[in-house]
Amino acid sequence: MFFFLMSASGCQAELLTFENPIPVEFGDPYILRTSDRYYMVGTGGVRDGFKMYSSLDLKAWKDEGRIYQGNTGSSWDTANFWAPELYEVQGKFYLLYSADWRDNPSNELENFRIGVAVSDTPTGPYTRLYNRPIFDPGYPIIDGNLLFEDGRVFLYYSRCCYKNPVESEVAQWARKQGLFQEIEESWVYGVEMKPDFSGIIGEPRLLLQPPALMSDKQSEWESRSVTSGEVNRRWTEGSWIFKKNDQYYIMYSANFFGGADYAVGYATSTSPLGPFKKADNNPVLQKNVAQGGIVTGTGHNSVTLSPDGKHMLCVYHGRTSKTGTQRVVFIDRMEILPNGKLVVHGPTTHHGRETGR
Repeated sequence: MFFFLMSASGCQAELLTFENPIPVEFGDPYILRTSDRYYMVGTGGVRDGFKMYSSLDLKAWKDEGRIYQGNTGSSWDTANFWAPELYEVQGKFYLLYSADWRDNPSNELENFRIGVAVSDTPTGPYTRLYNRPIFDPGYPIIDGNLLFEDGRVFLYYSRCCYKNPVESEVAQWARKQGLFQEIEESWVYGVEMKPDFSGIIGEPRLLLQPPALMSDKQSEWESRSVTSGEVNRRWTEGSWIFKKNDQYYIMYSANFFGGADYAVGYATSTSPLGPFKKADNNPVLQKNVAQGGIVTGTGHNSVTLSPDGKHMLCVYHGRTSKTGTQRVVFIDRMEILPNGKLVVHGPTTHHGRETGR
């Protein structure tokens, strides 16, 4: 796939050349860009832990193998190793991830928490920084994401749908249709975190949740897993935050991660802990089959920069008619327009379609 940007002189200049999907079978992909290469982590590839791929140019990827081993018998984490993210802080590398917490006296079916592991090198091996989650909010959480700003660290995460039924017009509609008796929701929270990753500062703030009213312009696309009869849950998850032009952009995914309607939207704020306002042009990334494409289930994105550092790229997982149920990684051009709108130019495949904008 060839991506082009217009230069300041109006001439067309090539940005990157590679094919989508790239040859990596990950869900929830995250790329750390260092001074000399890219390191990708994600969900899948190994049991009870995480593996990594590295690249010099985002085109050729080297399998670095397992970088973290969980579920060792004495570890706090036992299963469902999901959504890793990788950060370089003062010469060390930190792996933020979700997993089942061994401490589960009430035998909850979903007992996820967020932990962190550390290594002196990006390719590991990573060892648990603390043999416990970062903190326990009293409900299952996944999809940790960090923002570093002026010596402070902010943690963003998703409260799982599990045991979180919420009344809304969508829930009322689902009952009347005979689809579901209740609708569970997942919500995105933000909280300041101690710089040594040992805990949080203050109380988490609710930042994003599915709309309560069906007349809300976000309700249609964020409720498709319910309105299609697929499942009795509405998700707000997979958050990824960044700052651009004094504005905070938080990207998030909605709908069932295993379904065709998984899609990405965003919201903006002037503060890292909100309040956030969802964008009028959501969703910015979704399936393209209605336009003749072959991609579905697009979501849980991160953002990286092109090798020259000048251009934003959206990294996400999806499925195609060829890959079936297997999640694979896509990288597409992304930009912030002069009016502040965020646009993802995808999903694209090697067939050259750029739809779902």
